[in-house]
Amino acid sequence: MSKIALLTDSACDIPEALAQAHAIDILPFTIAVDGRSYVEREDVTFEGYYDILNTCKEIPKTSQITALRFEEAFCAYDAAGYTDVIYVSINSAGSATNQNAHLARRNFAQQRPGSALRIFIVDSHTYSMGYGLPLVQAAEKLENGADVRSVVEFLEDAFARCEILLAMYTLKFAKKSGRISAAAAFAGELLGLKPLIRMVDGTTATIAKVRGEAAVMPALVQQAQARMEPGAPYQVGGTDEENIRQLTRLCKKAYGYPPVQTFLLGAAVATNTGPNAVAIIYPGEKRR
Repeated sequence: MSKIALLTDSACDIPEALAQAHAIDILPFTIAVDGRSYVEREDVTFEGYYDILNTCKEIPKTSQITALRFEEAFCAYDAAGYTDVIYVSINSAGSATNQNAHLARRNFAQQRPGSALRIFIVDSHTYSMGYGLPLVQAAEKLENGADVRSVVEFLEDAFARCEILLAMYTLKFAKKSGRISAAAAFAGELLGLKPLIRMVDGTTATIAKVRGEAAVMPALVQQAQARMEPGAPYQVGGTDEENIRQLTRLCKKAYGYPPVQTFLLGAAVATNTGPNAVAIIYPGEKRR
């Protein structure tokens, strides 16, 4: 009889209660800032991390999850009698974590040649609840008796469609992380311009710029509406609960129905956007 584990990393931004309800295991990233290290979800909450971003002197750095940590997880699943584990990673182009999972799978096979544990590694090609929500949906499918390969196919299909529209209210962190040039950041701050960024398959592109904070959310809603199929499920996220509520109201008014999920942005995204950002996630056209 199959015993299937779902494993991911903390950049998925799945709320803790939801992860526990569906038995989704989360390996945390470690964040270094101003001479201190924090284990995401263990040493600092999402809100606590935003406070750190508001006061830090240096840009935080997120460490990849090591192959050794994955090997330990795979061995624990094997010892517990699991037949399969599905690991869904943060975008492989933005972190070596996915590569380390592949290395750990090879090492595990060499160290335990007699093991029957099958390890599936799925690259989300995205960030945050762009892979968090599909993971929750995958867990629900497993709970209803779906087999492991059909769940992997479902995840790969979801990630081939995922799009994120993101807006940030400060360019300081994007400049420090290299996401935008220092010259572009300086010009943007000087003119009060706020970029709207589209994230697809791990790549980012500025699709529009608006002047002033009040224009950010309406423009984000409009840009998402132009790209979404009518009635498509969408999610609303941000680094501030009030901003999330305001963006949700604007989306409901424009689209005629509420988001399937609202969520807080975790460290992997917030490190590059700063402590004040909002996002809309939705399925686009299939790309793979």
